[in-house]
Amino acid sequence: MFQIYSFLLTVGFIFMSPIFLLKRAKYAAGFWQRMGYLPEFTQNENPVLWIHCVSVGETNAAKPLIEELKKQFPNYRIVVSTTTKTGQELAENIFKTIAEKVFYFPFDWKFTVNRALKHFKPKAVLIMETELWFNFIREANKNGVFIALVNGRLSEKSVRNYSFVKSFIERVLRRLDLALMQSQADAKRILQLGIRPSKVKVTGNIKFDQKPETNDLTEIFRERFAVNEDAPLIVAASTHAPEEKWILDVFKQVFKNSPEKLPRLMLVPRHPERFEEVANLIKETGFSFVRRSQSESERDKTAEIILLDSIGELRAVYPLAEMVFVGGSLIPHGGQSVLEPALNGKAIVTGFYTMNFTAVVKEFLEKNALVQLPKLEENEISDKFAEELSKILKDDDLRRKLGENAFEVMNKNRGATEKTLEYLKHFLDSKV
Repeated sequence: MFQIYSFLLTVGFIFMSPIFLLKRAKYAAGFWQRMGYLPEFTQNENPVLWIHCVSVGETNAAKPLIEELKKQFPNYRIVVSTTTKTGQELAENIFKTIAEKVFYFPFDWKFTVNRALKHFKPKAVLIMETELWFNFIREANKNGVFIALVNGRLSEKSVRNYSFVKSFIERVLRRLDLALMQSQADAKRILQLGIRPSKVKVTGNIKFDQKPETNDLTEIFRERFAVNEDAPLIVAASTHAPEEKWILDVFKQVFKNSPEKLPRLMLVPRHPERFEEVANLIKETGFSFVRRSQSESERDKTAEIILLDSIGELRAVYPLAEMVFVGGSLIPHGGQSVLEPALNGKAIVTGFYTMNFTAVVKEFLEKNALVQLPKLEENEISDKFAEELSKILKDDDLRRKLGENAFEVMNKNRGATEKTLEYLKHFLDSKV
């Protein structure tokens, strides 16, 4: 079955090659590293701990865990891999004083995986969330590497998809040493796929352990864009197509119906390759707008719309927001994380589609800590969304209460990092 998987992976790679070439900036970044040709790394007597994150979300989530691992296991040399270009750039920034190497995760062929394993010779590998690369897990296990799934989550959709090859997935999961899952529901789902029950533990969500960050960049943005209470800033975070179009329609209505304090909008597209597309959409609205990537000018202080066309800077913006819409939720993508704006005590709005974070959103709704739009037809979205935003903007008490409740949910759920370290400690100590 592993041979069939590798063959299908090769066919898919060949089929996708034209796209890789056309969009080299996104897909070809780190190509030779993905082939297993990695940055120079000299072995010594200290064991290596390899932590794999997928993209920006997993990299941010891993930060408190990696910081604690470095404190509690100083003998380990930490290396961090990512899959995406945006994740790579963020990891290089936030782990520059902790990780000895930051690199791209290898393509999941046996030969590329073994090149990477031979290069770093890790004693342990921690895989964040749901990155089940079959050949990697198999080869790491054959090499005697301790492998743990950390902060694991598994959606119903993923379980259904994996169920088509359940016997194969069972063979892969058998090679995991530990699966530390975010919730009981996630634990139940991975058990359905055949992992041994003794390997599964529930630790909570590490993302709740993040700390608020009001850093120099926050203050730079505050001054550059003259953010103040007289012009409340609405942040539309991690948006996907066609959400920006709907949000711009919403902003027109909210702006028109705000006679006292005229709001401003900051749009933050999820994918960098869409920055130009979104900029063109904004131009069509007639609003004055500026881009983060442009040279600083006086227009920055008065622009009605700001396009944050940069990578890894969204967290610095949240402290400036009056309210936050979390994208990927007006379409069946499944939503992005609400935890970062909650960490900053902000009023949060999402669309109906939040399947990627079902348990988290459920708790936030139960605690009156966010506003979620109902399932809407496309022609209903703008009016209903504008109605909700206007209500929150006009009601200072509601906005404050939503933010306070969101922050309280964050505090109540802290502790996943500590639980994760408790379960990892025995295994990591045995590898020293």
